[in-house]
Amino acid sequence: MQLIFHPSRGEEIMGGLKTNCRVSAVVIFAVCVGVAGLLGLLTPIPNGCNMTYMYPTYIPIPLHPSNINFSSAEGKYGLYLYHEGWKKIDYDLHLLKLSGVPVLFIPGNGGSYKQVRSLAAESDRAFQGGPLEHTFYQEASFTPEEVVRRYSSTKRNILEEDWEIRNLFSSVKGTPQYSNRLDWFAVDLEGEHSALDGRILEEHTEYVVKAIHRILDVYKESFNARSKDNRENVGTLPRSVILVGHSMGGFVARAASIHPHLRKGVVETILTLSSPHQSPPVALQPSLGHFFSRVNKAWQSGYQIQRTRSGHWISDPLLSDVVVVSISGGIRDYQVRSKLTSLDGIVPSTHGLTIGATGMRNVWLSMEHQSILWCNQLVVQVSHAMLHLIDQSTGQPFSSTQKRLAVFVSNLRSGIPQSFDWMRSVQFQHYAEHLPIEKEEDLGSLGKLRIKDQFCCPKSIQWEDDSHERDLYIESTTVTVLAMDGRRRWMDIKRQASDGRDHFVLVTNLVPCFGVRIHLWPEKSRLALRDVPAVKRVMEVTSKMVHIPAGPAPRQIEPGSQTEQAPPSAVLRLGPDELRGFRFLTISVAPRPTVSGRPPPAASMAVGQFFSPREGKVKFSPQSLLLSSYKQQENHPLVMNFSFSISMGIFPVALNLKTLGCGIKDSLLATEKTGDEEHSSLCKLRCFPPVALVWDTESGLYVIPNLYSDTVTVDSSPALWGSRQDSGKTTLLLLVDPHCSYKISVSVSLTGAASRFLLLHGSQIIGFSMAVLFFSLMQQARAWELDLPLPSVLSAIESNLRLPLPFGFLAVGPLAVYMLLALLGTEPCPPFASFVIVSIVSYTFANGAVVVLTLSTQLIFYLTACIQVFFKQRWQAWEGRFHMSFIHQFIDRFSVFSSFQVVRMLRGRPTLTVAVIVTVLIAFLHPALGLIVLILSHAWCCHTALCSFLAPSFRSHPHRKGDWQNSKFKADIFPQADSSMTAGVKLEDSHSPTPDSAISFGETQLEAFNYQQGIFLLHLAATAMLIPSFVAWGQRLGMDHSIPWFLDSALSLGIVLHGLCACKVNCNVLLFPFPRFWGPPVEEAGLSLVYCLAGFYCYLSGLALAPYRAFYALAAVGLLSLCFRVIKRRYRERGDFNLNRRHSHRH
Repeated sequence: MQLIFHPSRGEEIMGGLKTNCRVSAVVIFAVCVGVAGLLGLLTPIPNGCNMTYMYPTYIPIPLHPSNINFSSAEGKYGLYLYHEGWKKIDYDLHLLKLSGVPVLFIPGNGGSYKQVRSLAAESDRAFQGGPLEHTFYQEASFTPEEVVRRYSSTKRNILEEDWEIRNLFSSVKGTPQYSNRLDWFAVDLEGEHSALDGRILEEHTEYVVKAIHRILDVYKESFNARSKDNRENVGTLPRSVILVGHSMGGFVARAASIHPHLRKGVVETILTLSSPHQSPPVALQPSLGHFFSRVNKAWQSGYQIQRTRSGHWISDPLLSDVVVVSISGGIRDYQVRSKLTSLDGIVPSTHGLTIGATGMRNVWLSMEHQSILWCNQLVVQVSHAMLHLIDQSTGQPFSSTQKRLAVFVSNLRSGIPQSFDWMRSVQFQHYAEHLPIEKEEDLGSLGKLRIKDQFCCPKSIQWEDDSHERDLYIESTTVTVLAMDGRRRWMDIKRQASDGRDHFVLVTNLVPCFGVRIHLWPEKSRLALRDVPAVKRVMEVTSKMVHIPAGPAPRQIEPGSQTEQAPPSAVLRLGPDELRGFRFLTISVAPRPTVSGRPPPAASMAVGQFFSPREGKVKFSPQSLLLSSYKQQENHPLVMNFSFSISMGIFPVALNLKTLGCGIKDSLLATEKTGDEEHSSLCKLRCFPPVALVWDTESGLYVIPNLYSDTVTVDSSPALWGSRQDSGKTTLLLLVDPHCSYKISVSVSLTGAASRFLLLHGSQIIGFSMAVLFFSLMQQARAWELDLPLPSVLSAIESNLRLPLPFGFLAVGPLAVYMLLALLGTEPCPPFASFVIVSIVSYTFANGAVVVLTLSTQLIFYLTACIQVFFKQRWQAWEGRFHMSFIHQFIDRFSVFSSFQVVRMLRGRPTLTVAVIVTVLIAFLHPALGLIVLILSHAWCCHTALCSFLAPSFRSHPHRKGDWQNSKFKADIFPQADSSMTAGVKLEDSHSPTPDSAISFGETQLEAFNYQQGIFLLHLAATAMLIPSFVAWGQRLGMDHSIPWFLDSALSLGIVLHGLCACKVNCNVLLFPFPRFWGPPVEEAGLSLVYCLAGFYCYLSGLALAPYRAFYALAAVGLLSLCFRVIKRRYRERGDFNLNRRHSHRH
């Protein structure tokens, strides 16, 4: 039998394959960005972290039965004490000796309690080895926002305030030996995925509260046991536990600190590593997002004074003694971006510190999400910072919140941002201009404090006496030191700092105080200083140098020969205010003895220069970022200031430096081709390696040593709401040797930009995709209301992409609403242009992603329908030619089950059956299971409608053409056509599928398929959002069972109502006035307005990085659909069909 297929019907079904240029453009854009982003994310990046080694022992700590006051079972999780060492120990005896500072480690999503080993091992080594060697680099200080400014309330003297801050920092450094050790505990949370399910996160919080109480009870038991034995050193009983959390463990630590069952004052310090604080990394589950929101609101109110409604004081802030430090991994942490780790708006700057690993002292690295736990550079610095928290007098952490915050600031924060005025610091020169000075003697003390030797080297470090015979007088604006020759170089500030060159910078690899010293002199003669006032005496500024990471050590080509120039390890910057009042600047280099009668190789380096910031400043516009190149001749400024108008968090920049020359003239090398290997190697002997200092107000500092070719990226997100206005720009300071000439090439990294786009705006795209699906349903419902042909999903999306309307209304309208609502709130406004442009790009990408999903599902439905129709008709043909009585007998034997009343009820009311099954699964197992059953029923309805439409296309010879009109033949091919399930896909129950009708039966089924596909895609997207939570639930299957959260179940039931009540487009009722933005004017509207508002809400949820709020829109639409269904039935009962669509058009 030969089958004939009509291509016209196939083209009508697969019309998305030949959509117009708008749909094709968004699909190409989405595919290109997606592929480029995945390539950028999957490209391996070298890790500069050193491995941490340890000898771990884990001592189990059983929970006391009296502490079981919560819902989670005791045996489900565990508590362990870490011990470093390879020798076996007696666990009970070791517990009785506990006298250190308790620290509880909380693992993150899928983490293990054994991840505590790196931090615990390094803190043990740090306690035994003592503090790190003291250096004389400038250390970071408080910003004005981080200081509790009590001057206005207490009227304290300004100098007393200043001295208190300085004494605070001096008291937390210079400790010869740590007074107590850290005892590290860890909770075993069974590796559960707490980032995927709110229920798991809440149970982890409850267990951490129990663990904190148990840890303090263990110390109390140990203290009492030692006291009974009359031991001399019983120690001090700890009053609190330091919490250290990784990933979601950091959020669990904050959630536990506000738990109603937690004892008061037992948590005062929280340190988090790559922990999301603003929102979940992927906010898909409603209960998870709600739990985050509830905890953050409690923290915001926890730092406010508790008052009654009438304004009377009740108590001090509940969290006034809690300090939180959040450390982010930087640009290489793809799971938790730096914006999520920020404490802004949650913890005030007086009690919180947010810092990136790229800007941490002695770290300077960006690291992956897991490597932040074992990266030795970071682990060592964090261990010493935590040991500095211990008060020498009590052996326990400082009780003062300002002291604890000062410890973390001085140990973790670099002094570079404050040295280059990127970050304000609490120095006297800063706030003396803004705070009042009431007494004249305060002004005199002001000058004394200004010239006080706060940046001088200690007297214990002595050099040989200076002699004028060894002095060098520099005539040019640039000074170079290539050896430790013991000489002092003089530079005349008045003469060399003229013509606007009023800034001085020095880069060197010499150690401050030990290798180099910098002084400012009013006059050269020492004798003249006797009669000079104290305010004009010599001031040493050596300790104003800030440390920068040095690249690899220079290599020596051959013994005794010159080595490559050493990379700089320190930089000093002096501004006009610091140079004012002084005449000379001296650079003193320490002497170094000779080796075997010959000077040592030139491994020492220092280059200083007076410069004007305007000379080396280059601004990059968005157009110039496509590809720009600049040539810097010799004697250029040492500091090149590159200002990018668009943040590198949006457009990563590929930066290349090529050395063109290095002062070599009149030589054969000068005529050789630039970039020649011999020329390049020779220039490395004369030019120090370039260093890039990148500053972003949101992500902080990023230092790149030995920069010749690299992609510079900062982990900021200025296009997201909540970012500050100044976050749209990035500053890059390039420290290059002024004796050498360079060619600097700057271009945008496309793969880097695509990967950053997917990372930063993934949650936004999910919310926008839900909005796109709602807008497509809006177009379909609107077509029904206008009595027009029902468009397919692809046609509806294509219609929504038309310019200027409706695309302008759907893409820009929610942006205007969101900005208006946000402006009325307290959040800062992001850069307007970046926010609007990137949001529209994200919306366009979401359209492309939905189109790809629509085409994929449509192709699957089409293929399965073709296969069923083909084999069904072949089976009909075989059955007609061959007598298969044995098969009929087999079918008749099993048909007896269909006579059962239960089976008849299920077959007669399939919608009710689906509703009951879905409700049970949602309420008692997991909402995702119920929604999976729902989308399977949608898929069956789509399949049924498509088979009904395709059946006439699969006709045999002409004598079979009339078989389609034979109802028996139609029922044989599609027996479900007579069931109530098929009735669910018909647009009109009373419509007669005859050729004489306005719309044929096949065309009716095509419209039914188009509408059902839109419902299917919308609910498929909602189900996919709950799949991560379902995976986490499956992991716990068999270990513990608890019913789902009411919020998730209630919202999912709302989706079920939408799927069952709005499965037919003719359930629409014209009830609301419709705004006439485009299209023919109509007085009333129904579901189209509901879908439009739901799409707007999903769009706003995407902008807020809370796509889980789309469930609220889905549930609201479900409830309204139920109301529409009830209203429709009442109108039918009264015989009023005025609100029904007449369905009189022809295709």
